Amino acid sequence: METKKVIETLNEKETALLGESMGKAAHPGSIYTLVGDLGVGKTVFTQGFARGLGIKEHVNSPTFTIMQVYEEGRLPFYHFDVYRIGDVEEMEEIGYEDCFYGEGVCLIEWANRIEEILPGHCVRIIMEKNLEKGFDYRKITIEGKWQ
Repeated sequence: METKKVIETLNEKETALLGESMGKAAHPGSIYTLVGDLGVGKTVFTQGFARGLGIKEHVNSPTFTIMQVYEEGRLPFYHFDVYRIGDVEEMEEIGYEDCFYGEGVCLIEWANRIEEILPGHCVRIIMEKNLEKGFDYRKITIEGKWQ
């Protein structure tokens, strides 16, 4: 059953805590896609998500390397940042299928750039700002089964 939930956060801490709760609920084979403009809080969310998986290492967006693997948590964590992907073939070169269809958890920032290769069971997360509601306000729409 497909679900849709809208959550509003008012600061970075709340955004990170949402990520952490989703990381705690993640199970093997889960894929989370993260879409939003620059500066919307994707990295803050991802850092919380990694904490939820039990990862203590500092997590940054792998903008230039495209993928970073963290194996210290309760599940392997494959963190993708596909902002600089020019063609889906670049994903094949880094072996994305092993991550997408393995026993770990994937989180893909800028996932809208590789929509054609994403499996249907992804949890889609859309992050938006609304400056009228405050500088740190975020509207986070989650589509898919994640709890």
